[in-house]
Amino acid sequence: MDFTEAYEQTGPCCFSPNGRFLAIAVDYRLVIRDVASLKVVVLFSCVDKISNIEWAFDSEYVLCVLYKRPMVQVWSLSRPEWTCKIDEGPAGISSARWSPDSRHILTTSDFQLRLTVWSLVNTACVHVQWPKQVSKGVSFTHDGKFAAVCTRSECKDHVILLSCQTWEIMGSFSVDTVDLAGVEWSPDDTAIAVWDSSLEYKVIIYSPDGRCLFKYSAYGCGLGIKTVAWSPCGQFLAVGSFDQTVRVLNRLTWKIVAEFVHSSSIRIPSRAVVFKEVEEPMKIDVSGLRLTDDCSDADNIAEGHFRVKFKVMDPPFTLPFQKPPPDKPNPKQGIGLLTWSHNSQFLLSRNDSMAGTLWVWDIYHLELAAVLAQKEAVRAATWNPSVAQLVLSTCTPHVYMWAPGGAFSVAVPLPGFHVSDVRWSPDGSCLLLRDKDSFCCAALPPLEDSLVDHDVISSDEDEL
Repeated sequence: MDFTEAYEQTGPCCFSPNGRFLAIAVDYRLVIRDVASLKVVVLFSCVDKISNIEWAFDSEYVLCVLYKRPMVQVWSLSRPEWTCKIDEGPAGISSARWSPDSRHILTTSDFQLRLTVWSLVNTACVHVQWPKQVSKGVSFTHDGKFAAVCTRSECKDHVILLSCQTWEIMGSFSVDTVDLAGVEWSPDDTAIAVWDSSLEYKVIIYSPDGRCLFKYSAYGCGLGIKTVAWSPCGQFLAVGSFDQTVRVLNRLTWKIVAEFVHSSSIRIPSRAVVFKEVEEPMKIDVSGLRLTDDCSDADNIAEGHFRVKFKVMDPPFTLPFQKPPPDKPNPKQGIGLLTWSHNSQFLLSRNDSMAGTLWVWDIYHLELAAVLAQKEAVRAATWNPSVAQLVLSTCTPHVYMWAPGGAFSVAVPLPGFHVSDVRWSPDGSCLLLRDKDSFCCAALPPLEDSLVDHDVISSDEDEL
């Protein structure tokens, strides 16, 4: 891997959808860099510290959310002199996002009083009263024509369908939930999945006209659903719950095709490959300052250096498990991370009671494919958008990768750099690595060249 030097950042960083630019927040400044050279293309100054950044889908505009004001400022790459400010006044702004046409912005006010659609083409705006769930309460169809919005009125949950051309209400139907937690269109835009709050295990599938297609509840007592994810192919719906189990529904029959249990031990028989992160002591040639396996000159050998690698463990194998305290709210348990690979073959999950363990499930064979047991808690994990390749970080000087051919770790050759977040470029050829106050990029070799062995070793002195 080829790493760039570190650059300053104090907030969010993200690739543009076309993969050509990087948007970086540095206090109140928005810095746009070219991905190929990382040179500054344009610099914008906001009126306050930037809290969030989001690119328009056509990569023409960038919005910056300033929660301290509260305000949204919008900038144009092709017209740097053009400016736009969105201010909700006393209502405040708790979130902002782009519509698929890249010419409208949806903002949600504080206390979920209203959702407002702002137009960049004219001064018109549309209000939707009493929206729910800022992060999961709005879902767009994949063709960008309609939006499903969660609302609540008269103590009843509803889903409102908006046209993304005219922003008129095209339909509305009530949903059978106690406290609606989220909504998500299926990849083929023919079904809408909604699910209840964590106090009720209930996931319901509706047609766009409001007909109930399927209703599922795994159990009646205890905390319910924590995460929901459609597969990219649209055939499966994965539901992660607080009972440490992922249930996969078949889109065609609406039946459970698999139940993946996250236990604290890997038992025999199991075809899963368990990768455990280990540290090996290294011996350093003090005179030449390089790694060596030659111990003939004992006077020039120093101890105390380590290299990190994955070691393949044979079952039975016990994973570290932290039991949540019963007297504290928001227990760290259940499936807190659930994402699909680009081809829907693999499903990544994490049980929050085992924060340093990632599970990779093979949907083609309905079995556990791999377990990654890290020394530290996993801070970020994401799939390559082009191939079945997983990258993760644990706030250490290393970045870790897994693919069906094996797993390996790579040290970031920057002093004091601890990877807290990782993101892929849209084409999957580059990684954005973030530290607390800096970032760098890393170009990846072809996948078949990087996975030579399960125990690929990396250290601060190694070069892959």
